Parts: sequence; structure tokens; C-alpha cells
Amino acid sequence: MKHPKVLILIQPFNNNTGGGITLTNLFYGWPKDKLAVASLPALVSTHINTAICDTYYQLGEKETIWKFPFNKIKRRYPSGLLDFKNRQVKEIVPKKSRLRSRISIDYVEPALKWLGVMELLYELKMSDEFTRWLDDFNPDIIYAQAHGRNRVRFCSRVKEYSKKPMVFHMMDDWPSYARDESVFGKSWEKVVDKEFRHLLKISDLHLGISELMDDEYRRRYGMDFKPFHNPIDIDFWKTGQKTTWELQAENPTILYAGRVGLGIEESLENMAEAVTRINSKSGSSIEFVIQVATKRAWMEKYSCVKHREPVPYEKLPLKFGEADILYLPYDFSQSAVKFIKYSMPTKASEYMVSGTPILIFAPEETALVDYAKKYQWAKVVTENKIDVLVEAVEGLLANSGEREAFGKAAIAIAKERHEGKKVRDDFRQALNSVLV
Repeated sequence: MKHPKVLILIQPFNNNTGGGITLTNLFYGWPKDKLAVASLPALVSTHINTAICDTYYQLGEKETIWKFPFNKIKRRYPSGLLDFKNRQVKEIVPKKSRLRSRISIDYVEPALKWLGVMELLYELKMSDEFTRWLDDFNPDIIYAQAHGRNRVRFCSRVKEYSKKPMVFHMMDDWPSYARDESVFGKSWEKVVDKEFRHLLKISDLHLGISELMDDEYRRRYGMDFKPFHNPIDIDFWKTGQKTTWELQAENPTILYAGRVGLGIEESLENMAEAVTRINSKSGSSIEFVIQVATKRAWMEKYSCVKHREPVPYEKLPLKFGEADILYLPYDFSQSAVKFIKYSMPTKASEYMVSGTPILIFAPEETALVDYAKKYQWAKVVTENKIDVLVEAVEGLLANSGEREAFGKAAIAIAKERHEGKKVRDDFRQALNSVLV
């Protein structure tokens, strides 16, 4: 089966985002000369993985057109190829002010989104330089992940200009969240829906991230979607895979590794509260390790919480295997459910193959819960009550047989449904199908 030449729009290969990790694992082993990425400066970071692809076109100031007054204050990034073939990533990616980035991400952008103007302040255009590069690269297929109106419109423009088959891969149901992001959400929802439907209409293949998403999108958009979730290298994860399910130490450890923020944060604090209650009434010293980039202020309130900086990807098998429970939460608020209902966490398959028993705390209607219950690979709590969460944690820590059963079931499902070579072969076959 051949490897077609693929241009990837928007999402870069990286090791710190769900889309980037999934992309990296799906295209692992693809010939480098048959891959190229066109991405935004905001997504080009020191976490970029050039082992899979080192041809990157930065959609800089010639493609990302800011309107006044932002065109006067926004940082100007050059457009064109980034020389990852001859220089290190850190030499190319400009150092960004952490304070400025945090202010922008935490305050400025949310405010602009709420006012309904964020997507009006800039536009992504196809510059002459970009179209010449696109013509020269001459891909067989365009593969896109896109979140947001301007990115969706840019993907449509590239498809319509190039006339190449397009594969669109949906990571989460962000169009359903458009109404809640702005005071003018109802109007924006109609605009986003129209432009997103247009992109789907002109795409030749539609990929999703979960079976539940595919079912919903078939109903909502009248189009077939095929699920492709994060594939895993079984041998890589075996290095830390659990083989015994006795508690690791006097102080049992519950681990969460991933991101904080929308759709997750409340349930993280709920676990901190649950562990605090268990330790208080039993005299135990359970630790809740939260492995995330940014330590939140609320974590200081709980003595059981241990913040850990993200570790290199190659160390994850050992860290996951050392824990006694891996925690996989989603929030229960209406806005959170809209955002995450059809998503599947990138780390789900990685958690599964570790063999460490998984505790899911999430709404009943989510794809994550649906998948876990269908194949019985995790303990699931679907009531948003700390007392119920306490009971689940206590039961799992007390019952080694239950921990072993969930651990072994998760490993088996991971091997059957997420093994890298199988998934990548299916993925390549799906992409090749648009060339027939």
C-alpha cells in the first residue's frame, strides 16, 4: 500500500497536545519527503516533533492578516518555510514571554471571544508565496484538523484552490460550543454551522475521534465519519506496564496527567476533595499527583495534591505504571458536556495499555463513558457527587482483584483496538481511498 504525499493543515506534529500526539502516531513511519505542514505561529512551539516531518510552512504575516489596531501591536511572524532540516527547533522558534502569553490566553482572548469579535479581528488568506509553495509541493491529499471559523475557512480555500482530495479529522465537537463562547453566540452559531458544513461538503473523507461522534455527525450532518483515535506502540508502553496489582507503597498514588482547563478542572478538584476526606477519616496518606504544565492556585488548598511538571514522553510508561490508579475526568457542567461529549482523550489509549486501573469520573452521555462501559476497561462514576467518588476510590484501593481485572481488560482492549501498526494501516488505507 503506497504512502500518498500529504499536506497537513493547521495542526503541527508535537508531543504536548492531543491533536499533535494523535497526528504523530497516525503518521509514524511515513516517508518524510511525502509530508508537509502549514501551521500558525501560535501553534509552532518548542514542542514540535520534527522526527516525523521537518517541512513546515509558517502562516505568518502574509497569511495571518490582523485588522487595526491589532496589526500595530501583534507580534509579526515571517511567512514561509522554517528551516528545521538544518537547524534545531529551539534555534527557530522565537522565545515567547510567558507572562504575555498567559495574559493573552487567560484574559484577552476569552474577553474578545465573549464579545464575539475574536474571529473578526484577523483573517487567514492564501498569499502568493503560500500558493507558489503549495503548487511546488503538489500534494496528493490535504489532511486537516481545524478548530474555529477562520481556520475552517482557510482549509476550504486551500481545498478549492488546489482541487486536491481533502480529509478532515474532527477532534472535538467545538461547533456545539460556539453559542456559549459569546454574548452573540446564537448568531455566531449559525455562521459557524454554515461554514463548517461547507467544509464538510467539499471534503472527500470525514474522520472522527470516537464511535459516538461518528454516530452523532451522521445524524447531524448527514455524512459518514470514520473514527481514528490515538494509536499506541505496544512495545514502547511495555517498558512500564503493570504486571502486579498490589499497591505500590504505603502511600497509594492516584495520577492525573494531561491538561487543565475547560471541561476538566472542576472534576480534578473534586478528586482532591475526595482524597482529603478519605485521608481524614481513615488516617491514610493517599497522594493525588497532578502532572500538568501550570499549577493552579486551588491545588495549594489540598495537602494530598502533589503538582508535577510534565515529563518527557519517553518517561510516561514508567510514570503511568508506578501509579496505583489513573484518573480520567470530565466536568459535569452543561458547557463542559457540550465541548467534550463526543471527544476521546488522547491519553485514554495510553492509560489503558499501562495496565494501571483507570477511574473515570464523567457524565453518562459522553463518548468516554460509552466506550468504557461497552468494553469494561475502567471503573466508571457518572454521578457528580464527591461521596460517590470517595466510595469508588476506596473500593478500588481495597480490592486488588478489581484492580487487576480492570488493568488486564484495558491492556487487552488497547492491543485489540489501538495497536499502532493496525491503526496506521487502516489510516493509510482510508487516505488512499480518496485517490481511487
